[in-house]
Amino acid sequence: MLKFAHTEYLYALLLLPVLFLWFLLVMRWKRKKTALFAEPGLVAILAPDIMRWRQYLKYMAMLLALGFIILAVANPQLGSKLEKGQRKGIDLFLCVDVSNSMLAEDIKPNRLERTKNALAKMIDELKNDRIGVIIFAGKAYVQLPITTDYSAAKLFISNISTEIIPTQGTAIGDAITMAVNSFDENEHSKAIIVITDGENHEDDAIQAARDAASKGIRIFTVGMGLPDGAPIPVFRNGISTGFRKDGQGNTIITKLNDPLLREIAAAGQGSYIRASNTQSSLDRIYKEINQMQKTEFETTTFSEYETRFQYMLLVALVLLCFEVLIFERRNKTLSKIRLFG
Repeated sequence: MLKFAHTEYLYALLLLPVLFLWFLLVMRWKRKKTALFAEPGLVAILAPDIMRWRQYLKYMAMLLALGFIILAVANPQLGSKLEKGQRKGIDLFLCVDVSNSMLAEDIKPNRLERTKNALAKMIDELKNDRIGVIIFAGKAYVQLPITTDYSAAKLFISNISTEIIPTQGTAIGDAITMAVNSFDENEHSKAIIVITDGENHEDDAIQAARDAASKGIRIFTVGMGLPDGAPIPVFRNGISTGFRKDGQGNTIITKLNDPLLREIAAAGQGSYIRASNTQSSLDRIYKEINQMQKTEFETTTFSEYETRFQYMLLVALVLLCFEVLIFERRNKTLSKIRLFG
């Protein structure tokens, strides 16, 4: 496993495209100034030894060398020793609704963005629990299998959008069933948090919750939205162009389905909370989940890392030597032995 000890230095890599753009502007300025002096054909006669392509090659070598020096300063480290350990926690699947109705803005900035922000903060509070992510609309998909890698979970959640699943709808039951089947067979305490507006059109979510409860898996539901509802915005190239309409041209209003979500939670022996304040709602549910009996499970992690910055410095040194050996002008001695063409 590769990681960087000082990731903050990696931001310096953003300088490389800026420096390359600056070089292109300088070269363009030089060409314009040279054109004022003489025609290109005459310049080639007056300065036959100038090799413009070598200027580009030299600069690229310098930029790459700088990039590897930045990587060296960030101190890349490679995991060298795997160590098994015991952790005590629960297994938790997050089922996130990504249907178009989650774009409604009755909860600002919209239902989906509020969900993502709240989940990221909740994951920061996790310690020894294992977590997985399932997304669903008309169908459900496992986005992240059960894991203790919280960084990966936050990364996957940050990339959730309504465009991930082409089939529209809200298959809550499908998501619950998929989560149940995605747990391993170990005797861990297991729970599922379903975050949705509750507009279920695809399946029998209540029966799916009962089936999960019969296997000892508790179902918790978080209702995103308000009972009065809100229209679903339509975006084109990131710009709102209006609201989604039905076949008769009427604006569709998506409303929170409180009763259904309460029934799902009751069938799943869990609890339901309306997300008037998403973060506090998730906190309340997680506190309740945290009171479940925790079991030990085995994990494998890297316990030792070896630094590899010296390899980055070696590459940078080779590139700098290469840059020094490239002459902008044709060298008469080297040209006789055809070293550089």
